[in-house]
Amino acid sequence: MSYAFPAVRERRTTAPKTLYTVASGDLRLSANTKCWPTQEAFEGDVTRAASRFGWSVERAHGVDEAKGHGFIDSQRLGIEVFRDIPKDAPVVVVDAVWQYSHHVLAGLRSHEGPILVVANWAGDFPGLVGLLNLTGSLTKAGIAYSSLWSKDFTDDWALAKFEEWLTTGAIVHDISHVRDLPALDESSAEVELGRALARELVEDKAIIGIFDEGCMGMYNAIIDDELLNAIGIYKERLSQSALLAEMNRVSDEEASAAKAWLDEAGLTFHFGEDEESELTPAQVHSQMKMYIAAVRMGDDFGVDAIGIQYQQGLKDMVPASDLAEGLLNNVSRPPVHARDGSRELYAGAPLPHFNEVDEGVAVDALVTNRIWTAMGLDPANTLHDVRWGEEYDGEFVWVFEISGSVPASHNGGYDKSYSMRQPAMFFPLGGGTLSGVSKPGEIVWSRVFLEGGELHVDLGRGHVVDLPAEETQRRLDATDPQWPIMHAVLNGVSRDQLMARHKANHAQVAYAPDAETADKAALAKAAFFAELGVHVHLAGDVAI
Repeated sequence: MSYAFPAVRERRTTAPKTLYTVASGDLRLSANTKCWPTQEAFEGDVTRAASRFGWSVERAHGVDEAKGHGFIDSQRLGIEVFRDIPKDAPVVVVDAVWQYSHHVLAGLRSHEGPILVVANWAGDFPGLVGLLNLTGSLTKAGIAYSSLWSKDFTDDWALAKFEEWLTTGAIVHDISHVRDLPALDESSAEVELGRALARELVEDKAIIGIFDEGCMGMYNAIIDDELLNAIGIYKERLSQSALLAEMNRVSDEEASAAKAWLDEAGLTFHFGEDEESELTPAQVHSQMKMYIAAVRMGDDFGVDAIGIQYQQGLKDMVPASDLAEGLLNNVSRPPVHARDGSRELYAGAPLPHFNEVDEGVAVDALVTNRIWTAMGLDPANTLHDVRWGEEYDGEFVWVFEISGSVPASHNGGYDKSYSMRQPAMFFPLGGGTLSGVSKPGEIVWSRVFLEGGELHVDLGRGHVVDLPAEETQRRLDATDPQWPIMHAVLNGVSRDQLMARHKANHAQVAYAPDAETADKAALAKAAFFAELGVHVHLAGDVAI
């Protein structure tokens, strides 16, 4: 008997002072083609920077002329690209845009040479968001890496850090703003509250409803059941096709009533007539059906929080989920009744929604909701992309900006919120946002993440500033003007410290009425997580 043995694959050897670059991209062709010129220009910046130190750059994969871009746009292509990279070669993942981390994760898992992830410091394309997702995914996977960010790799700081990596294979960033949670005051009412709520969660358990796990390649946003179950949280895996079917059962009268409620509350809709490029009443009508359907399905399964993936599949069937997501996270929202009209579902409370099915957000949203509710505070909380930022009037002000929805209370109410059509590049069937400018005030921010097979949380304090209207508009125009924006200042955390430490593209935020209350809520939250056995790290100036 003869066997067909696989041929031994010969790998190239690493040429002296040569690094290999790869570019992970989107899954959507429309996004990749639009973003390609920006990516190509930034790759040129990186190549010129490497040449300053006597290094040559070899792009590990070509440009697909038929597709019109040079991105790795699938996991399969990523695996094939890494087969041809020498195992011990230095690799630079160049991110000028949003990217799907799983496109390159398989290759990076088995790579033996030093890895650097770089992004352009710019707001117009979310390379920084892509970098943070990939580095969060690499942290979860236990893959050693370094990261770096620069507008064009001509500034002294970035060049020095780049040279450090080329010389040593690693970059050491300043993360002195992070410290482990100290021993807590046993007599504190907030500590007692946090621990009691944690014990209640473990004892009584909670369910998170997940519509199709694994949104947009965010490997870091998936938490294994074994880790969740240990802290009292269980998954109800739901299908987006079931959500679509439930939408079809919602009557036109119910959807119209929900829209009328929003009109009465003062939400402004920026309507047009062109379905291809403008928001239309028909798109919003569909979104109202999605909102009602999601609440009913949440009630069917008894979930405590819910997450809609939307991006792939559902985006080709119905308008965007964003308006529904923002409504779900708000205490005040259009009432939804059981199918027979017998009772209002989740009356007087949000049904916390974890955008993009980010399970780190799900855990955080559950914990925050329970603490803020117990303290008599508005429990509305949301994630934001860590999108970009610049100094203003002597302090660094982040642009926190999520793709389409925040709870209206974060903007000061529905009458200070608006809905615009989602960009056609990402959302072919449109749909409205729930947008606005986040009100000034005190916030608690955090991120739950995985490292070393265990759950961690970074917890910090901050405040939202009120920038002049023209500066707000400039920042919106420099990013995505359709999306909600928060002008966030993170207390005691610099720009580079956050970028060096943060383990996700998302940060979770919740308001408190004043600084003293925010400090108390942060303490209760730290005690809650610590009681669950989550590793708690304080980031920046936190009064604990």
